[in-house]
Amino acid sequence: MERRSFLKKAGAGLAAGAAAGMTSTAVSAAPAVHAGLPEIKWRMTSSFPKSVDTLFGSAEMLANRVREITGGKFDIRIHAPGEIVPALMALDAVQQNTVEMCHTCSYYYVGKDRAFGFGTAVPFGLNARQMDAWIIAGNGQQLLDEFYANYNLYSFLGGNTGVQMGGWYRKQIHTVADIKGLKIRIAGLGGEILSRMGAVPQQLGGGDIYTSLEKGTIDAAEWVAPYDDEKLGLYKVAPYYYSPGWWEPGPVVHFFVNRGEWDKLPKEYQAAFRAASREAHILMTSTYDHKNPQALARLLGQGVKLQGFSTEIMKKAYDVSRELYAEEAAKNPAWAKIYADFDKYRKSQNAWFGVAEAGFDRFMQSVR
Repeated sequence: MERRSFLKKAGAGLAAGAAAGMTSTAVSAAPAVHAGLPEIKWRMTSSFPKSVDTLFGSAEMLANRVREITGGKFDIRIHAPGEIVPALMALDAVQQNTVEMCHTCSYYYVGKDRAFGFGTAVPFGLNARQMDAWIIAGNGQQLLDEFYANYNLYSFLGGNTGVQMGGWYRKQIHTVADIKGLKIRIAGLGGEILSRMGAVPQQLGGGDIYTSLEKGTIDAAEWVAPYDDEKLGLYKVAPYYYSPGWWEPGPVVHFFVNRGEWDKLPKEYQAAFRAASREAHILMTSTYDHKNPQALARLLGQGVKLQGFSTEIMKKAYDVSRELYAEEAAKNPAWAKIYADFDKYRKSQNAWFGVAEAGFDRFMQSVR
């Protein structure tokens, strides 16, 4: 109903502009749509530096579209990490109402509660399309918002990188035995699973990865995917590029908004924000799908050795993940509630994707 009202007003403004002979629909629509609505200024803190342009670009898209739709009356200004708070305190800043909103990944905050992992990705979870289906059409949005309410937050889709890569390695790994003692830059639940397999996870910022690999302080590092990985130059010091990133099969990026600030917004601005966030979400996935193949081709041209994790390693990691999830469900009610729905949905999605999607993909790989 809110959307219909918003579109009805916009249509009235366009009609009025046409009758007056105006050439700019933006100018003609503005008086009818925005008359009487307040000027509102928000601050958004991002967990992503401007140099990671596709991730940061999603926030820019949202801010620009909201300004455009509201005739500049709802103005969201973006702040890079460190300008207001550090990258991994973005969600805390929104929770405490230091800023009205942020652009970040839910799984950065599994230290608060492992259930934060579901908002972005859990190892061997859902791919990008399946995450969209669970959140938009399934029970995901309701379950996540029930959980985020405990932290004074509303969540809105803000991008997805698609399945990520498994990282850069100084030497090849073939068996589970090769994982033991491996010093790898990785965090979150993926790091915990590898730790249980004998690896030594390290938490490092993006700017420290290259030097650490070059000096041998770490043996491997995961980052994102070809387009973003290429910028760090990791192929120069760790030539083996593994896939898939089973710990991030479809990682969602979110816009988190302080509940009190959202509830104060005019309904028209809420509608504008929802529309802009969905557009930004789609843009990120499409942009990565466009840029990653080109970047991978360039990397292979630089002598990168593309590798796949062995079935032995993948199966062991999968089994360890199931053990971890069962343990967490037994002691964490929030995890147990979300996981019950999430895992049921995963099984049904994989049954379907295995019929048409996988069959088509297998054939196209055979004829490429």
